[in-house]
Amino acid sequence: MKKPKWVVEKEQQKRKSAAETLWLFGVHAVRDALMNPAREKLRLVVTKNAHDKLAEAINASGMTPEIVEPRKFSVPIDPQSVHQGAALEVKPLHWGSLAERAITGGDRPLRLILLDRVTDPHNVGAILRSAEVFGAQAVIGTRHHSAPETGALAKTASGALERQPYLRLRNLADAISELQQMGYLVLGLDGEAEQTIEDALEGRQDAPVALVLGAEGPGLREKTKETVDALVRIDFAGGFGSLNVSNAAAVALYASLPRKG
Repeated sequence: MKKPKWVVEKEQQKRKSAAETLWLFGVHAVRDALMNPAREKLRLVVTKNAHDKLAEAINASGMTPEIVEPRKFSVPIDPQSVHQGAALEVKPLHWGSLAERAITGGDRPLRLILLDRVTDPHNVGAILRSAEVFGAQAVIGTRHHSAPETGALAKTASGALERQPYLRLRNLADAISELQQMGYLVLGLDGEAEQTIEDALEGRQDAPVALVLGAEGPGLREKTKETVDALVRIDFAGGFGSLNVSNAAAVALYASLPRKG
């Protein structure tokens, strides 16, 4: 019996994902990956100088590094990348399902960041750093039209990629609907919105909140605007366009948190 097309495509995608690897570079990104027991590590290439800086992490990882001369440092990364003499080939991290991440909060308020076609790895890396600082459960993008896990993203995230869940799902609207069914209040950032984040959360600061941010320029897609519970703006930003999307994510997360006292 011939398998349905969607089954074949799913199996192909699974095989492709299993074979996929990426190169992390830079001392901070490599150190944090070496120290992450959940990260499958394949090959480590370092200069003597970088090896000395990473000695503790290398010993902890149990890896045997390839030590090379700086002029012979040759790994498949962009030649313009600032690798600092350290590069590590790894498998992508797997953070589980949206449902698993969305309910993991401990005593922290439940907060998620959803990205609508934010493709710049430097922006996503910076957003991961902010999400870690403000205790967000996860950053969520889409499999297509969002920044994949790359060395550039990891370097910008400065280690946060190893600790801050980053999920890429098939369909953003479906993810929003799933979160709404779980009791999340889903707010879309839009500079033209009438109400602020604080307005939308008045009396509901302890509720689970998902903040949806669009790419700089086009912003949220119409489909996304129709799916969220409300459109909100950042109170003191003037227009959303005046803030870089990574800065907007940090400010929006801070504005959404309960105030003490």
